[in-house]
Amino acid sequence: MSAQITNSVRHAVKSITICIVGLLYVPGTQAGLTDFSNNLYDYVAKKFGWEAPGRLKIMQTTVREMKTAGGPNFISNVQKSTNGNIEFPFIRKTNDFYNQVPYFSDLEHWGVDDYWATPVEFVASFGGDCEDYAIAKYMTLKELGIPVERLRITYVRAINIGETHMVLAYYPTPDADPWILDNLIPEIKPASQRKDLIPVYSFNDDDLWLPNGATRKGGATTVRLWRGVIEKMDKESRM
Repeated sequence: MSAQITNSVRHAVKSITICIVGLLYVPGTQAGLTDFSNNLYDYVAKKFGWEAPGRLKIMQTTVREMKTAGGPNFISNVQKSTNGNIEFPFIRKTNDFYNQVPYFSDLEHWGVDDYWATPVEFVASFGGDCEDYAIAKYMTLKELGIPVERLRITYVRAINIGETHMVLAYYPTPDADPWILDNLIPEIKPASQRKDLIPVYSFNDDDLWLPNGATRKGGATTVRLWRGVIEKMDKESRM
């Protein structure tokens, strides 16, 4: 790795907002991702406009149709799958669905430098940046029954745009070349074909992987903005 790339990675690691905490946040029992209440519809209509409930209903229909298409044995079939053939159509549809949402920087859309939206906020407001696409895809695939150990929200350095960026990586097997779900391009490609992306760190519900390859068990709870997303989703589910 060149000194320039190494410095870029170090700068990216330094710039990420990570807050190490002594206590882990444990959310309450949550409804399904798209089990939206009337109170939630009223909330998003007031906050994001009259079209917001309709956007959530489209999201709800899309997710429920995928669940139906997967059938009762989808989860067990995916767990047995090692080549990704069973789950790939659902991964592709999830990627395509959320990539339809327009991109806006956090400053443009939320008026702050860095904001991680819940899938509800992302879809209802009809806008977001790279973190929001990755989070919505992660949460949807998790809702469909994709094992979380195969999913990693991945913070990268995007060389072509000269910015830090976030994508979702899917590992059909633990040592596989992961598939990259990205809002920058429509295609899902293996990481080996994304030379424009330099991994910095990644995480899922259970673990956080550092740049040196070390795994921090339960480390995702130390990512402050991720904890904020989980807390907001818990509140949404209780509306």
